[in-house]
Amino acid sequence: MNRHVHRTVLNNGMVVLVVENPAADIIAARLFVRAGSLCDPPEQAGLAHLLATVLTKGTDELSSMEIAERVESVGASLGADAASDYFLLSVKTVSADFENLLDLAGSLLRQPAFPEAEVELERRLTLQSIRSQQEQPFAIAFDRMRQAMYQGHPYGFSSLGTEATVSQLGRDDLLRYHQTYFRPDNMVISLAGRLKPEDALDLVNQVFGDWRAPENPLPAFRLPPVVPAPRQLIVPLQTQQSIVMLGYLAPAVLSEDAGDIYPSDYAALKLLNTYLGNGLSSRLFVELREKRGLAYEVSALYPTRLEPSQFVVYMGTAPENTATAIACLGGEVERLCEISLSAGELQASKNKLLGQYALGKQTNAQLAQIYGWYETLGLGIEFDTRFTEEIAAVTATVAQAAACRYFREPYLSLVGPAAAVNNL
Repeated sequence: MNRHVHRTVLNNGMVVLVVENPAADIIAARLFVRAGSLCDPPEQAGLAHLLATVLTKGTDELSSMEIAERVESVGASLGADAASDYFLLSVKTVSADFENLLDLAGSLLRQPAFPEAEVELERRLTLQSIRSQQEQPFAIAFDRMRQAMYQGHPYGFSSLGTEATVSQLGRDDLLRYHQTYFRPDNMVISLAGRLKPEDALDLVNQVFGDWRAPENPLPAFRLPPVVPAPRQLIVPLQTQQSIVMLGYLAPAVLSEDAGDIYPSDYAALKLLNTYLGNGLSSRLFVELREKRGLAYEVSALYPTRLEPSQFVVYMGTAPENTATAIACLGGEVERLCEISLSAGELQASKNKLLGQYALGKQTNAQLAQIYGWYETLGLGIEFDTRFTEEIAAVTATVAQAAACRYFREPYLSLVGPAAAVNNL
């Protein structure tokens, strides 16, 4: 366990993490709920996102304007977000105002009002965002790939949902979701800043200590299996460039299936993601943009997920270069299976990844986020140390073996002018 993080479980099951950091007079709080869009029923995709947009718009005692005034009058920040694997309420303020802001956060989590007018307004705004995404080539390409990779699975939907599902959502749906998942034994509160652990626990107990978990257990639901079925997804669209995207199913952060997943695969793929697509010195940027002039933009992503994740490489290219771009992008991924990283490439990638990881834990908000996130995912706060150790332990042989396990036939998602994509 990281010695700088104090972990306590309250009588009601709520987990409290505290990082004492007296360097700055700022306290950041991250209040996690183990829910998120992963818990959205398929016919209600976008439910968690809509709840996040409305949660801060009223309680049983405060209106939306009164909440905003209470936060802004002291220069604090407060916001809610629904990610794939969790729901989050974030607070940041100076130490003197933290008690009042935590009390407000408690009211929002425990007694949100979900005013009808606010629900309708945010529902309309969400529908506008969905329609806007349907006009963006990158969003179209990624959405098609996501749907193909995760058929029938919540990961297959945008966190915003779809026009069809969001159009049907209402206040009663938000109340049911809230009553189901917002309970103390399903929450993690992560605090970082100028406060002693014992004082932090006193404050948390004042706000949440009398909140009792219901006797009924959390709902058990079985997610559909994610079965590889690579295919080509081509969308003709009158654009200035072609978006080329290759995707591969990849392991979840907690996956321990001895038949297919090896303990080091998550770390190995994180390292390969850094090597391929992280920054101006990455392999894809240097080879495909700088040397060959094929890419307007080029990168890779491998998100940390509770369920099977995806490893995606993508680039924007001139329409006349579409076929070449597909071949070159695929060639760079295949190369990882055929040629081991050199000692210099391996070490440079480790230095970059671990350096960025360390820089991502500088502020109180970052500290509260990362430890709370690890606890919420079930990794435990000790994952902070284990992650760096596993990255440091990846060898060129391990990285190549992981590439060969996952980078087989890719999903191809392509959006571009008809003349460039129809004959591929």
